[in-house]
Amino acid sequence: LWLNVNIVLTAFVIYLIFPLLGSIGSQPMRKFSCVRLSTQQLNIRHLVSYEKQQVPVNAIMFITTKGIKICVSPDQKWVQAAVKKIDQKRTTKGK
Repeated sequence: LWLNVNIVLTAFVIYLIFPLLGSIGSQPMRKFSCVRLSTQQLNIRHLVSYEKQQVPVNAIMFITTKGIKICVSPDQKWVQAAVKKIDQKRTTKGK
């Protein structure tokens, strides 16, 4: 009886885990996504990179020099300026 229970439990665990392994390998998993947006303007000098996001909300996620992720609306002028500045830094670093 215990052997049958162990086999059933093992099969169930494998059934749950294998689909997860397939999805992890086939597409990048976003670890952090924006749900709420900050309204505070950030100091552009402290921003090192950004990611664009459209789901669940349209946002720009800035990453600071300390690794902090802050989500803001992409419609603000200072956000667009910061994105442009980060892009310029990236292109000059690559040269």
